[in-house]
Amino acid sequence: MDEYNRFVDWDKMDVTAQSQDAKELTCTEFQELKQLARQGYWAKNHSLRAKVYHKLIGDIPCRTVTPDANVYWDIVVKIVGKRNSSSLPLPEFVDNSLVPTYCLNAEGIGAVRKIILCIANQFPDISFCPALPSVIALLLHYSKDEAECFEQVCRILACNDPTKRLIDQTFLAFESSCMTFGDLVNKYCQAAHKLMVAVSEDVLEVYSDWQRWLFGELPMVYVARVFDVFLVEGYKVLYRVALALLKFFHKVRAGQPMESDSIQQDIRAFVRDIAKSVSPERLLEKAFAIRLFSRKEIQLLQMANEKALQQKGITVKQKRQNVHLAVHAENFKSEIVSVKEMRDIWSWIPERFALCQPLLLFTTLEHGCSLSRFYSHSEGHEPTLLLIKTTAKEVCGAYLSTDWSERRRGGNKLSFFGTGECFVFRLQPEVERYEWVIIKHPELAAAGSEPDNHAPPASSTLSSSSVPSYPSDRLSPFLSARHFNLPSKTASMFMAGSSECVIIGGGDGQALYLDADLNHGRTSHCNTFNNQPLCSESFQISVLEVWGFRD
Repeated sequence: MDEYNRFVDWDKMDVTAQSQDAKELTCTEFQELKQLARQGYWAKNHSLRAKVYHKLIGDIPCRTVTPDANVYWDIVVKIVGKRNSSSLPLPEFVDNSLVPTYCLNAEGIGAVRKIILCIANQFPDISFCPALPSVIALLLHYSKDEAECFEQVCRILACNDPTKRLIDQTFLAFESSCMTFGDLVNKYCQAAHKLMVAVSEDVLEVYSDWQRWLFGELPMVYVARVFDVFLVEGYKVLYRVALALLKFFHKVRAGQPMESDSIQQDIRAFVRDIAKSVSPERLLEKAFAIRLFSRKEIQLLQMANEKALQQKGITVKQKRQNVHLAVHAENFKSEIVSVKEMRDIWSWIPERFALCQPLLLFTTLEHGCSLSRFYSHSEGHEPTLLLIKTTAKEVCGAYLSTDWSERRRGGNKLSFFGTGECFVFRLQPEVERYEWVIIKHPELAAAGSEPDNHAPPASSTLSSSSVPSYPSDRLSPFLSARHFNLPSKTASMFMAGSSECVIIGGGDGQALYLDADLNHGRTSHCNTFNNQPLCSESFQISVLEVWGFRD
């Protein structure tokens, strides 16, 4: 270990976890590296991990002119001089981030600040990079000197492979990653998300902490294991681990009173003390058990969120703490839901649309019970939100990702369209959100259920099923085809409309039917699911509203 112990305070390290066995890493194949990283092959040998890091970081494709160790020695004296590095102010782009010590000695702690300042000098385009102090502190453990650590960090920052995302360096990239994480939580951690909505006024603010959990609060031995896999597999690993942390937080803390007045503080405290309840191996096991989107899908979702932020003019750090917009109480009025209920619905929708305000497009109280007027007021808006209140005081609805004008593709036949971002929900008598599921006609199922096929008339039997498995070269139906310019085959069938009826397929076996007069409706409920039905099997509509999304 002598070669790489300059900055390490071994009295603070768990030396018993270190193995002195001489190990070498000879494999170069990605799949084998991936398995070894996940298994922690080099985790218990400090020297081997250092060599592996050097090899993996050295293989990162970088810009032609990337600062190296020689540059560091040339500039550090000019930038720092003889001043005490602990007294030097950090650049704004680290945003007052935690500067973790990770069992570094005094020299190592000072080196972190010096390297940050030198990177600020060499990378003037970096405007927001809160993960940087943590990455530097970790890599100092596996560097012979400051200059070597500086060079490794520069290679990570200067990566020019468009398919390889590493560390966020702008506020736009960071904020869109927070929105993407919120989308993933909404999809994969519904129980935890429900808790966040219940105890937090702004769930988006809670999820904006996700990188801090990893690069600030997580203990060093956990961060190192995450970083092992991150260098091999990339950014997606960070989402996985953050989702796993949230799942464990919910599992451990569910039903217990909050330890502070802030759920943010409670999650941070849980992550800091995670060793009390979860081992590094268990954390990674949980992370990789999540059947997450493909890297391509996450990239598309990230791009859509970035575009939404750019359209709102949110590209730099704002003075206010949270840039997201909630539903404004003073401008909102519905005959079906309260402001609180609408905010709950807003917490379910994709993050890029949570930036928008609700806009009432159609209501039966004003526009009458005409299906043609329903279509005319809803067309041209994407997405839309459908709200229904029955005469029995039941309240349900649907989030619809696709423009109703798509129904015309089927001509006079009932045509199915929509994407996997659609979902149905119930607010009264109890709150329940039903995950997405593809609508299938028996006749279509035998033919492959392609979304461009035309369905038989509305009187045909409609059934629901869970999402089918797609070949590896197909995208899942969760992403909205129109927003991402994906092939039509990636769209799935969730909505149908004709001059005679509207059909909306929900998740967990739920489907909603509305008659042409918009006075009556009915639901189907698959008995193989234990969920309560969306509403009464047959119901009379008291009020129906359609809401759009206003910038």
